[in-house]
Amino acid sequence: ASMSPVAASDVSRAAAGLVFTGERLAPVLFALETARMARSRALENFGMAAVYNAVAVPVALAGLVTPLIAALAMSGSSIAVTLNAVRLRWAR
Repeated sequence: ASMSPVAASDVSRAAAGLVFTGERLAPVLFALETARMARSRALENFGMAAVYNAVAVPVALAGLVTPLIAALAMSGSSIAVTLNAVRLRWAR
């Protein structure tokens, strides 16, 4: 990953993954903080999915829930993971 100020050469800006405006490096710190928070949310989401699958799959394989209940539980799990990811926008 690379970052470039908007005042840099065209080649530098074209090659950069992130171009920030202004003369200060505050946008670099903001980008790093956002990346750390996004990684944390992704790990939380993997953990939530692992717990759900560790519980729901054996219960479903044992036939203890109907297909409708299993589908609703899967949808609920997906919504929970999505809402957890959206929290990244609300963190500011």
